[in-house]
Amino acid sequence: MTRALAEGYPDAHCELDFTTPLELAVATILSAQCTDVRVNMTTPALFAKYRTAADYAGADRLELEEMIRPTGFYRNKTTSLIGLGAALVEGFGGEVPAKLEDLVKLPGIGRKTANVILGNAFGVPGITVDTHFGRLVRRWKWTEEEDPVKVEHAIGALVPRRDWTMLSHWVIFHGRRVCHARKPACGACLLFRDCPSYGAGPTEPAEAAKLVKGDEAPHLIDLAERTRDGYRPGKQ
Repeated sequence: MTRALAEGYPDAHCELDFTTPLELAVATILSAQCTDVRVNMTTPALFAKYRTAADYAGADRLELEEMIRPTGFYRNKTTSLIGLGAALVEGFGGEVPAKLEDLVKLPGIGRKTANVILGNAFGVPGITVDTHFGRLVRRWKWTEEEDPVKVEHAIGALVPRRDWTMLSHWVIFHGRRVCHARKPACGACLLFRDCPSYGAGPTEPAEAAKLVKGDEAPHLIDLAERTRDGYRPGKQ
């Protein structure tokens, strides 16, 4: 299944726009209860104004709140961003640390956010258990755990460490594009042969194909059609 996902999503990546570890940390904090698309619409102006940890630490609260208001929960997020900037200045010379144990102590940074930063800004393998990831690995019967940390450890035991970051991207991409929560596109899914929950959504190919989202839709639908004809994604 992981090989098939890799073939289905060869360009999978973190969908938050960033150029530095600090920008990714900020974007990830803003992404809580908000779409990546909305965050990416908000961050260009934010990143242009606040370039360093010290900038966030010294930010005018009302001004910062107004800039990030579109992402929701802006007052709590402003508190996290100002606190993050101060903590980085005081404890890490203004730089985002590259260790999990340091990251999770920072304001606004939980284990999920830390793994996003480690995997995508520093190249340190990490599993990001967001809503999509947890939902899909349970739907696939990879684990029955509900607690994100337990899910992370359970899946980490199944997949080589070198693949952890990319696995997170593959699964999240699949959850956003094909394996939807309420109505998965089962009949247009490249994993249908191996998925124990096949049939949770429409299995008729044409109907299911209408549910596939994203720029990858033609590729994914084609791959599913070839799979129905006997092709095994991920196997040469």
